[in-house]
Amino acid sequence: MNTGARWPSLDGAEPRVLAMQTKLHQWAVSDPDRRFDDLYNLVCDPAFLVVAWDRVRSNKGARSAGIDGIAPRSIEPGGGEFLEGIRNDLKARRYTPTRVREKLIPKASGKLRRLGIATASDRVVQAVLKLVLEPVFEADFKPCSYAPTAGLMTRSPRFTSSDRPLATTSGFSRQTSRLASMKSRTPPFWVGCDVESGTNASWDW
Repeated sequence: MNTGARWPSLDGAEPRVLAMQTKLHQWAVSDPDRRFDDLYNLVCDPAFLVVAWDRVRSNKGARSAGIDGIAPRSIEPGGGEFLEGIRNDLKARRYTPTRVREKLIPKASGKLRRLGIATASDRVVQAVLKLVLEPVFEADFKPCSYAPTAGLMTRSPRFTSSDRPLATTSGFSRQTSRLASMKSRTPPFWVGCDVESGTNASWDW
């Protein structure tokens, strides 16, 4: 993909992203030992960022602001300067995640559940990473694999790609098996948030 291209419309971006995701998945399926060392360009690609921004802004949590006080729904639909700033920081490799805003959600049991709300920019970066990485790692799932998936219970077999964000309320999964898979498939990197301390982990790619 041409990472120097002008910002595409959503209608133009979605087919391009789907086409690249299809290629990534096919490559991952055909070669289980393949290592994807050139994915970072896709993270900075305008089409991927446009699709990621649409998913963040259309999400039901878009009315909630992170620690910066800016809710995704309050930003112009097209992203404009907001997306340009994120892309510039990503390309310069100076993007740094910020603290999550912690909110306590009451449960039916009377207990409280911690929810870490990321900033709008962090949500976009998490969403674009999901778009890029998911086609690769979905190839490693088996029909008997279990994971939280949209429309399925936690204990339902995972057969299809999930619509859930990679970053859940407790941050990215830290399971040893998943990290081992990520290390074997992609260059070393870590994206996550620590709800306990209210901070995001460092990002390195």
